[in-house]
Amino acid sequence: MIPAQFDYVAPATVDDAVRELADAGDDGKVIAGGQSLLPVLRMRLAAPSKLVDIGRIPELRGIREDGDHLVIGAMTTHYEVQRDPLVREHALLLALATETVADPQVRHRGTFGGSLAHADVAGDLPAPALAMDAVMVVAGMDGRRSVPASEFFVDFFTTAMSPAELLVEVRVPKYTGWRSHYEKFNRVAQSWSMVGVAAMVRTEGESIAEARIGLTNMASVPVRARAVEEALVGQAATTENIKAAAQHAANDTSPTSDGNADGEYRSHLARVLTGRALTAAIG
Repeated sequence: MIPAQFDYVAPATVDDAVRELADAGDDGKVIAGGQSLLPVLRMRLAAPSKLVDIGRIPELRGIREDGDHLVIGAMTTHYEVQRDPLVREHALLLALATETVADPQVRHRGTFGGSLAHADVAGDLPAPALAMDAVMVVAGMDGRRSVPASEFFVDFFTTAMSPAELLVEVRVPKYTGWRSHYEKFNRVAQSWSMVGVAAMVRTEGESIAEARIGLTNMASVPVRARAVEEALVGQAATTENIKAAAQHAANDTSPTSDGNADGEYRSHLARVLTGRALTAAIG
């Protein structure tokens, strides 16, 4: 199908982009890499009156250090996140999860910030962002504000941003030396996760000192598997302890049922994949 008619603007600064979004009201849409938006437009599931292309704003690209955080620009591509040495050293979980996004073509065009702002429950990056306590920096007409990942994802395809706000950058704490793994179960086509598990573990000797686990597609937003985290802390990093802790992975979740899997099967997958992810992370 052919998209409905719309106006197109390509501002050169964040302030200009925010003004364009404010002028458009609820009928404006941001286009970044376009890997999520363009199919929706072609199927006419969305018909915005104005597209605001942020691809020409240099400020929105790149990865840098800022003290004990990494700062990732919203327009940074998946490919750049996947390959960046700072990410692989200090935020390995993000690199591992990004490697599983769609296919190489999408990873070269799709953007880190666009994936998070899209807030797809089956997307692979929201759960790692939640597990890592990432903070989203959002720009609006009243300036910029910081939104923790735990508050950023509100519901299916819904974030805490207003239609006139723009995701500018993501601040990710450094987890240097943590062991990480991202495990997911999916159909081959498009690689959308039926269930995904983002796991990070910090060990001291033979024991698990800290654990952070985010779950993909186990509710309308990414969720932390806190029962698993609590069961692991202070325990020896053994197969038996990992398996026992993973049995709590579906606690306090509300997986949906659809054409790919029902809720009960997703709960089973969460337990199995959590055990696999932790085993792979700890090695």
